[in-house]
Amino acid sequence: MTTTTKNRKIEKIPQENILDNASKISIKEMDIWYGAFHAIKEVSMKINPNTVTAFIGPSGCGKSTFLRLFNRMNDYIESFHFDGKIKIDGKNIYGKKTNIEELRKKVGMVFQKPNPFPKSIFENVAYGLRIQGIKDKKIIAERVENSLKQVALWEEVKNDLKKSALALSGGQQQRLCIARTLAVQPSVILMDEPTSALDPISTASIEDLIFKLKEKYTIIIVTHNMQQASRISDYTAFFYMGNLVEYNKTELIFTKPEKKQTENYISGKFG
Repeated sequence: MTTTTKNRKIEKIPQENILDNASKISIKEMDIWYGAFHAIKEVSMKINPNTVTAFIGPSGCGKSTFLRLFNRMNDYIESFHFDGKIKIDGKNIYGKKTNIEELRKKVGMVFQKPNPFPKSIFENVAYGLRIQGIKDKKIIAERVENSLKQVALWEEVKNDLKKSALALSGGQQQRLCIARTLAVQPSVILMDEPTSALDPISTASIEDLIFKLKEKYTIIIVTHNMQQASRISDYTAFFYMGNLVEYNKTELIFTKPEKKQTENYISGKFG
C-alpha cells in the first residue's frame, strides 16, 4: 500500500479551506420501503463538505440503498417509497421542484465495476458534456484534459485519446470513469465499492485519488473493506439490518466504538 494512504491522522478541516463547490448534506428521519419491506429505518445524519464518508456493514444491511438516495437512483424501483428529507446545500432533493437531471450533474456516481462506454477515451470523458448540450470544442477539450489530469491518467493516455476505452486496464478504466464523472463538475461523488473488482496496485491508486479528490468534492463511499474505510475516510457510518448503528469520526469508530454491535463487527465477530 502506498504511504499516502497509511496512518493518516484525521483532523478537522479549517473552515477557510473548504472550497465553494463541495456540498454539505443533511438527512433527517429517512425511512425507505420496497413495498412492505422496511429497508432503511429512521436514519438522520450530517455529512460535511470536503470529507470522505464511508458506509460499512454486512451485505444486505442497506448501505448501497442509502447511497443511491443522494442521486435518486432508487426512483427507478417501482416499489420504492420513503419518508423523510435529504438536503444538499439546504435544498430538499426530494422536493416537488427538484430537477433530477440537474441533481445528477451535481451528484456524480462511480459504480462497483468499471463501466466505460464502447467509445474512445476522449469521448468517454466528453460524453456528459455533450449530453448537457456543450458544443464548444475548446471547452470540451479543456474539461477532458483537466479531468484526466485530476485522476492522474492524462500522462498515460494523452497520446492515445482516440483509442478505445475498453483497451485500458481495469484500474485505468475505473479512473477514466471517475474522470467522466468529474468532467460535468459535480460537488458530490458517490462511490459504490469502487475498488472491489481491482487488483491491489489499482486499488491503492484509486484510494490515493479519493484522498486527493476530497480537497474539491464531498465523497461518500460504500465499502465492504474495513481496512479501506479506515485508510481513506474521515467519517464512518456502520449500518446493520437497515439501522444506522453508529456514525462518528473513522478514528473513533475503529478504536473506540460506542456501540457493542459496532465493536463486534469491526473485530470480525460477524459480517
